[in-house]
Amino acid sequence: MSIKEALDLTFSPDAVKALSEMLDEPGWMLDLRLTAWRFFEEIPWPTGKEETWRRTSLRGFKLENYKPFATEVLTEVTQEASLATVYQDHLAELGSAGELVMDGGQALYHHLRDDLAEKGVIFTDLHTAVREYPELVQRTFAQMVPMDANKFAALHYAFWRGGTFLYVPRNVSVDLPLQTIARLSQEGAAGFYHTIIVTEESATVTLMEDYFGGVNGMHNGVVEIFPGPNSQVRYVHVQEFDGTLWNFGTHRIRTQRDAEVVHLMASWGSRVSKVWINLDLAEPGGRGQLLGLYFTTDRQHVDHHTMQNHIAPNCSSDLLYKGALKDHSRSVYQGYIKVWPGAQKTDAYQANRNLILDGSARADSIPGLEIEADDVRCTHGATAGQIPEEYIFYLESRGLDRSQAERLVVSGFFQEVLERVENADVQRKLESTIAERLGVELADLGFGE
Repeated sequence: MSIKEALDLTFSPDAVKALSEMLDEPGWMLDLRLTAWRFFEEIPWPTGKEETWRRTSLRGFKLENYKPFATEVLTEVTQEASLATVYQDHLAELGSAGELVMDGGQALYHHLRDDLAEKGVIFTDLHTAVREYPELVQRTFAQMVPMDANKFAALHYAFWRGGTFLYVPRNVSVDLPLQTIARLSQEGAAGFYHTIIVTEESATVTLMEDYFGGVNGMHNGVVEIFPGPNSQVRYVHVQEFDGTLWNFGTHRIRTQRDAEVVHLMASWGSRVSKVWINLDLAEPGGRGQLLGLYFTTDRQHVDHHTMQNHIAPNCSSDLLYKGALKDHSRSVYQGYIKVWPGAQKTDAYQANRNLILDGSARADSIPGLEIEADDVRCTHGATAGQIPEEYIFYLESRGLDRSQAERLVVSGFFQEVLERVENADVQRKLESTIAERLGVELADLGFGE
């Protein structure tokens, strides 16, 4: 099919087949896509009456407004220095052991340190993984997030294009973070990035993914994380999409015995963002942290729905989501801790804190517990409030004007989450984005002092 013919396609089975043909995929992947499309057609659109959709409206969202996939063919490069400046700037913010750059689902640049490749680490784009490591992909793809998890997940599996595949063998520790830069540069196109992280026993890795672009577009992503026994996974997802983009996402993690995972979601961009994050503690000794940062302005709307699913005994989970809101923006946080029968010695905590910087902004928090075991410790809390005037008064008495004082309080408000990010470069990248949104230089906020 020619690019011109592809441009005329709307979301349909024909578009699914055309995409698979363009990517020269094996038959099993096309079958999976078509099955997902059937699920998409069968699952009704949210009406707003469902509990998970009561506070987030799809008014103004029309799937037919978007191209099913980007059709522009971009040039791959072999040297980072040959990349466009916009990609180099993002890569430069983080010292890393491997880099992957994608645009519109197409891989533009890939690098992994030689010593890690020799140890069996796989870090590549997902289409390459389908071709070169089909058994690994079939063992994991769509195994954590089912195709019928929700209507947007079904649509994702039908049209996924681009993504990260990361595999770390037993006893291998990746000392520096790996990073993915994922952009949507074609205006009006839909993006469907998919991430898979697999660690074998006693492996350690950090992956940071940075998503941006997407003028007048939509993004619908899936993240599947498989931490092996006694392994450590740290995943940082930075969403800096254009303010005109609709963003949907489904993330799921399932820990094995004694595994530890940290999942951080930083939601800075998009017009509307609706993301589900599930942590399944499926075997004894699992430990998980779900961390979130968001700073909304104008009429942005962000909605995070989390689940801390304690299935096995002797597991712990800790959730901390913190957001600052300005103008007419709104945040929704709905979190749930479920303790299954037999999951004794569960230790679970959940907190959502919101700082309202403008009287027109609004934050909704709905924490929840369901406990079916009798030897557990589960607590939750949620707050929303403005900056106390005594804080402002104190800082003004030290020579700051009101706007400077407010910016300093906001930066300190986020610090509790940032301190849990153990890698200094990752922390500094997040701090830089916060400073940018506050309209100041990083040094002016005193981060890291």
